[in-house]
Amino acid sequence: MRRILPVDITPERFERALTAFGAIVGKDWVLDDDIDRDAYADAYALGDATTHAPSAAIAPASVEEVQAVLRVANEFGIPLWPISRGKNYGYGGAAPCMPGTLVLDLGRMRRILDVDVRRAYCVVEPGVGFFDLYQFLEQEKLPLWAPMPGNCIGSVLGNALEHGTAYGPHGDRANNFCGMEVVLPDGELIRTGMGAMAGADAWHLFRYSYGPGWDQMFTQSNLGIVTKLGVWLMQEPEAAMELRMELPDEEDIGWVIETLAPLRQAGVIKSQVNIGNFMRYVMGSSQRDDWYRGEGAMPEDIQADIRHQRNVGWWGLEIMLYGYREVIEAEAAVIRRAFAAQTTNEFTTRLWKRGEPRPPFPHYGVPISFPLRIANWISPYGGHLGFSPILPPEREPLLAQLRRSRQMFRDYGFDFYGGFTLGERHVTVVNMLAYDRQDEDMVRRGRELLLALMADAKSRGYSEYRSHLAFMDEVAQSYDFNGHALARLNNKIKDALDPQGILAPGKQGIWPARYRKQG
Repeated sequence: MRRILPVDITPERFERALTAFGAIVGKDWVLDDDIDRDAYADAYALGDATTHAPSAAIAPASVEEVQAVLRVANEFGIPLWPISRGKNYGYGGAAPCMPGTLVLDLGRMRRILDVDVRRAYCVVEPGVGFFDLYQFLEQEKLPLWAPMPGNCIGSVLGNALEHGTAYGPHGDRANNFCGMEVVLPDGELIRTGMGAMAGADAWHLFRYSYGPGWDQMFTQSNLGIVTKLGVWLMQEPEAAMELRMELPDEEDIGWVIETLAPLRQAGVIKSQVNIGNFMRYVMGSSQRDDWYRGEGAMPEDIQADIRHQRNVGWWGLEIMLYGYREVIEAEAAVIRRAFAAQTTNEFTTRLWKRGEPRPPFPHYGVPISFPLRIANWISPYGGHLGFSPILPPEREPLLAQLRRSRQMFRDYGFDFYGGFTLGERHVTVVNMLAYDRQDEDMVRRGRELLLALMADAKSRGYSEYRSHLAFMDEVAQSYDFNGHALARLNNKIKDALDPQGILAPGKQGIWPARYRKQG
């Protein structure tokens, strides 16, 4: 991929900046050839990858180098796009929002700085991946489980900052970190929470401090670079129980969510509950041509045949319980009683006890990567993007959202991959779009479908909690109370902390004054 520069940076200025960056990070870590740029491009780009093309990349190895890089970036006006590992596939990967932005790759900063067994937390740098953390805990034989997402090749820190979700009681990642170290856009180093006090012993135990709490300001934002993060872990439980049920009908999702919601809110279920339609599993374990070679969305009779051959329902429900065996068996009894009032179907149960080998799934704190297979559902040149609005855990709005989404997928000629993740008081509705990146018509229809889904949800008072690079502005525009008052607040803070507009322009629809008209 040829070099593309920001609109206001000359080639001569950029070259001088690269020389200055090289003096900080080392010439070998200034990554400025076409192969490098390809490596940082959006692997699942829904259209022309140059729309989010990086100009180059640099890779610092320490906090001090990050600070020095930011000072040089301010001097030369070079916009930077920080990434932890760049594995956030489906949301843009390592690519920047604004073409020509220089990628600041923090992947070399991959130290696990502290693990406190008694207090059940760790402190990690941006480059620490889920496999890294798992292997460390296993090698040291520490009785701690880390929360694992469905795909574990990314960064522990990065996933938390992007509001990622994982399995287990600490699966709400943005709600289960505590204490940050942050480099501000001008290079100043701060620590949040109790860490604002030198020598603080409770930095990663108590989320707040004295005065305003700033941690969430640095999630999904372009206001600072998080270089250390405290992450809460789970003490290895005495037992873990997995409850599974296949639900035969599409409409079952309504009563299931309304049955689970009060149990989740009351703490009978302490982890997020995942419910996926049959396509969610089929797309990860086969290819479309195995079932159907026609055009447009897969016909209903083919879908019924898939369910019959795989012996699965329309929905697959999984509930995880962790803790003392007597407690989780009592919780399971409460759940079974609640479901018995609605269905004669029985849960299948798997009980794990401490000392037994852990099943190789993220539910048990074990990392995996095979869910990425869905990208190849249609072709080896596939990709996937998600549309995930937040809804209340209530039958009518969920069923209405499901019906409309399903119909729009059909109208635009795509197979419907859907799911629901039940939080403590909300539901994340997952609609996953799989496509062939080399099929121009399919790419066009995919973009139109995602925009239609966003507009439809907005008309009913719902929006997404995260977005792919290509749709950050559209999602930000949906938050329009009082004439987009939140956007004005974001802009005021951005301009105060980053007057040169160097840090991640366009992220989450927040553009610095320098590029705001363009944004």
